Amino acid sequence: MKTLDAQAIYCDPERRHDFVLLFDVRDGNPNGDPDAGNLPRIDPETMQGIVTDVCLKRKLRNYIDLLYANDYNNLDYDDRGYGIFVRDSGVALNAKIRDAAEQLGAAKEKKRENPDVRAELCKRYYDIRMFGAVLSTGDYNAGQVRGPVQITFARSIDPIVPLDLAITRVAITREGESKETEIGRKPIVPYGLYRAHGFFSPALAQQTGVSREDLRLLWEAMLHMFEHDRSAARGEMTLRGLYVFTHDSPRGNAPAHLLFEKIAVRRAEGVQTPRTFSDYQVIVADDLPNGVQLHRLDAV
Repeated sequence: MKTLDAQAIYCDPERRHDFVLLFDVRDGNPNGDPDAGNLPRIDPETMQGIVTDVCLKRKLRNYIDLLYANDYNNLDYDDRGYGIFVRDSGVALNAKIRDAAEQLGAAKEKKRENPDVRAELCKRYYDIRMFGAVLSTGDYNAGQVRGPVQITFARSIDPIVPLDLAITRVAITREGESKETEIGRKPIVPYGLYRAHGFFSPALAQQTGVSREDLRLLWEAMLHMFEHDRSAARGEMTLRGLYVFTHDSPRGNAPAHLLFEKIAVRRAEGVQTPRTFSDYQVIVADDLPNGVQLHRLDAV
């Protein structure tokens, strides 16, 4: 596995970064909608597939968890500051806030924010530093953290056709039933190429204490998040591109939407029904604005 260099310009937390994320799914459900029988999420007007930002951030959190969980204490953090605040461990979020407050000797206060407790939580938990969090839900009000990393919903390049397939199993659920098989459902997308946009704010990163290693780890997690998120429901999901626009100025040298337009994704000539990534062309313009560099990051 390729190791990214934390000293690279795209890992500088004092610069603004905008990025494009491309990934695809084959015969799987990238993000089920519980309001629609867990069918793949779609835009009903365009039939484009949707994957929420929350879904993508969960995969990034899980990758960090994979690397550092063996060193976590019972509050889901370690001494290096790579804990995960929003983690499926059964520990209440208010308990994590309370522990940080008690370690600092803070008094209970629901109305007034305590910036010291907020800073301590940013120090302990990677996902708070990067994505932000609401920290005002318990007896100790640590306010809110606006995360420097924001990711949009991913949207498929073309309309998708969600399928709801019937499956059978020979294992019977309830005791005493005489039937030999049961029918289940498996919702899938035959194929879809998805695109998401993201943003990194150096001003917010300074407030939360983001380091070069934090940013390097973010890119690494994006490159490998699907490799460690396999399941029968998700079929085959693959990262197809991570393009990072790095600005010379912390305030940015060009609007993000103009940079995103430099990367065009379209169907290859003659393709009517895409079923593989090779059915698409990714066209990257080379006329970047002054003060902006483009880096394509690869997993290998």
